[in-house]
Amino acid sequence: MSSAYDWRAKAACRDKDPELFFPVGNTGAAYQQIEEAKAVCRTCKVIDACLKCALDTNQDYGVWGGLSEDERRALKRRAMRARRSQNMQMQI
Repeated sequence: MSSAYDWRAKAACRDKDPELFFPVGNTGAAYQQIEEAKAVCRTCKVIDACLKCALDTNQDYGVWGGLSEDERRALKRRAMRARRSQNMQMQI
């Protein structure tokens, strides 16, 4: 049986301390921690599956698929605006 999390067995982060990917805040030391987590993500073969999982399951916290919490929120907002724009175009 396949799981939405099967990709994790191949993830670059599997041997890292999970706390690295869940900084508290997004400034100062937390910013450095986010950058360190993203550096691990950049070496990962399953970065796209990780990001898709985070978006599909609405992960609000941590670095997933190489994106911080704020970056995933911005990505979701852009996608929502694009869908709205496309729907409005179809109505014209």
